[in-house]
Amino acid sequence: MSWGTELWDQFDNLEKHTQWGIDVLEKYIKFVKERTEIELSYAKQLRNLSKKYQPKKNSKEEEEYRYTSTRAFLATLNEMNDYAGQHEVISENMTSLITGELTRYVQELKQERKSHFHDGRKAQQHIETCWKQLEASKRRFERDCKEADRAQQYFEKMDADINVTKADVEKARQQAQLRHQMAEDSKAEYSSTLQKFNSEQHDHYYTHIPNIFQKIQEMEERRIVRIGESMKTFAEVDRQVIPIIGKCLDEITKAAESIDHKNDSQLVIEAFKSGFEPPGDIDFEDFTQPMKRTVSESSLSNSRGDGKSEPKFGGKSKGKLWPFIKKNKSPKQQKEPLSHRFNEFMTSKPKIHCFRSLKRGLSLKLGAGPEDFSNLPPEQRRKKLQQKVDELNKDIQKEMDQRDALTKMKDVYIKNPQMGDAASVDHRLAELGQNIEKLRLEVQKFEGWLAEVEGRLPMRTEQARRQSGLYEAQNTSAVNSCAQDRESSPDGSYTEEQSQETEMKVPATDFDDEFDDEEPLPTIGTCKALYTFEGQNEGTISVAEGEMLYVIEEDKGDGWTRIRRNEDEEGYVPTSYVEVYLDKNAKDVYKSLQKISE
Repeated sequence: MSWGTELWDQFDNLEKHTQWGIDVLEKYIKFVKERTEIELSYAKQLRNLSKKYQPKKNSKEEEEYRYTSTRAFLATLNEMNDYAGQHEVISENMTSLITGELTRYVQELKQERKSHFHDGRKAQQHIETCWKQLEASKRRFERDCKEADRAQQYFEKMDADINVTKADVEKARQQAQLRHQMAEDSKAEYSSTLQKFNSEQHDHYYTHIPNIFQKIQEMEERRIVRIGESMKTFAEVDRQVIPIIGKCLDEITKAAESIDHKNDSQLVIEAFKSGFEPPGDIDFEDFTQPMKRTVSESSLSNSRGDGKSEPKFGGKSKGKLWPFIKKNKSPKQQKEPLSHRFNEFMTSKPKIHCFRSLKRGLSLKLGAGPEDFSNLPPEQRRKKLQQKVDELNKDIQKEMDQRDALTKMKDVYIKNPQMGDAASVDHRLAELGQNIEKLRLEVQKFEGWLAEVEGRLPMRTEQARRQSGLYEAQNTSAVNSCAQDRESSPDGSYTEEQSQETEMKVPATDFDDEFDDEEPLPTIGTCKALYTFEGQNEGTISVAEGEMLYVIEEDKGDGWTRIRRNEDEEGYVPTSYVEVYLDKNAKDVYKSLQKISE
C-alpha cells in the first residue's frame, strides 16, 4: 500500500491533507501549553493558600501550634506546599519534553513538506513541458501534411492543364516535392517527440511521482507516530509524580492520625491551670437574730475589739476585697467619722492586699507587667518563670561557647604569634565574663521566685481556696474589684468574715511603702456646676454656680458624682447639680475596667 501507486493523481489532496496534519500537531502543542499554564497557576494558588494559613512568627498563632491538631494542620500546609511543587514539575516536564520538542519538530516537518511538494511540482511542470512540446510537434506535422497535400493537388492540376507552360508545371512539381519532404521531416520529429514524451510520462507516473509521494507518506506517518509518543509522554509526566503526590497524601493522613485529643486536653490544663483549688462551702448566715450593722468598717473594729467572730459567708457579692479609698465617700455612706474609718483602714491587713492588687492592676493596664509575673496565677507564673530560667540558661550557654572559642583562639595566638595578637581578644573575653555573671545573677533571681512559687503550689488551705474563688477580682482586674465593693455594698459595711477570708501576713513596712506611693485617682473628664451646692455632710464638697471642676468618678446610680477641685479638695456632689463632660478615651478605659470587674 503506497500513496505513489494508489494516489498517483491526488497531488492536490495530499497537499491539503499534510497541511491539516501539521495544523493538528500545532493544535496539540497549544493544548499542552495551556495545560502547563493551568498547572503553574494551580501550583501558585496552592502555595499562596499554604502561605496564607501559615502561622505568623512571634504571634499568638505560633503558640497555638503546640496542640497536636494544629500541628497536624501545619503538616498539611507543608505537604500542600510540596504537592504544589509536583504540579510545577508537571508543567516543567511537559514544557521541555512535549511543547519544546514538538515545536522544533513542526518547524522541521514544514521544511520537509515544502521540499517534497516542491519536487512534485517540478516533476509536474516537466511533464507538462514535454506534453506541450509533443502537441507543438504534432500540430506542425499536421500542418506540413496538409501543405503537402495542397501542393500535390496544385501540381496535378497544373500538369493536367494544357494551357500551362512546361516551366510552370515544373515549378509546381518542385513545390509539391518540397512540401512532401517537409511533411516527412515533421513526421519524423513528431515520432521522436512522442517517444520521448511517453518515456518521460512513464518515468513521471511510475518513478518520480511514486518516490515523492512515498516520501510524503513517510513524513506523514512520522508525524502520526510523533504525536502518539507525545500523548504517551503527556500521561507519563503525570504518572511520574503520582508516587510523590501519594507520599504527600500519606503524610497528611499520618499527621491526621497523630492527633491526640488526650494530649491536647492536657495542654489546655497546662496552659490555663491557676494552681488554686475551688472555693470551699459557704457557711450559713442566720439573719433571724437581730443584727446591728453600721455603714462604716467600725463593725470590723468592734468585732475585733470584742474578740467575737461573726459567721463566715462568701461568694462574690460578700467575698470581694474591701476597697482602698483615700478620699471621701458618698453621703449615703457617711454614718461614721472619716478619721475613724481611715484609722480602721490603716490597721486592716486585707486592705494591704487590695492596694497592692490595685497598683498591680494599674500597671498591667498600662502595659508594664511585673518582672516576677506576680500578676499571673501560681501555675502560670511557675511556667513563665521556668521558661525565663531556661531562656537565660541558653543565653549563658551561648556566651560560654563564645568565651571558650575565644579562649582557644587566644591559646593559638599565644603559641603562634604570627597568626594574631593574643591581647586583642582580652577585651571581648572580659565583656563575655561580665555578661555571664549578669545572666547568672538573673538566673538566681528568677530561680528564687520559682522556688517561692513551687513552695506555695502544694498548699491546699481554706485561704488558697478562697483566693482561687476571688482571683479574677483580686489579680487581673484589681482596680475594678476594689471599685465594685463600694457598689455592691450600698451601706458601706465591711464584715469580719471578709477580713478572715482575705487576711494575709504582710509586714507593716511593706504596706507603709505601698501607702506612701499611692497616687490619686485619675480624672476622667470635667464638669460645670449648674447650681450652687453647700456640702454640709462629710464626704461632700461645696461648689459655686458656674465653677469648673474635674470628674474622677461617674454616678453609680446613687445620684452622686465624685469630683475634685485640687489635690486636697475632692468629694461628692448631686449629679443633677453639675453638667459632666467626660473625656472619650478616659471614659472607654473606665468602662472597660467596669466590665472586667463585673
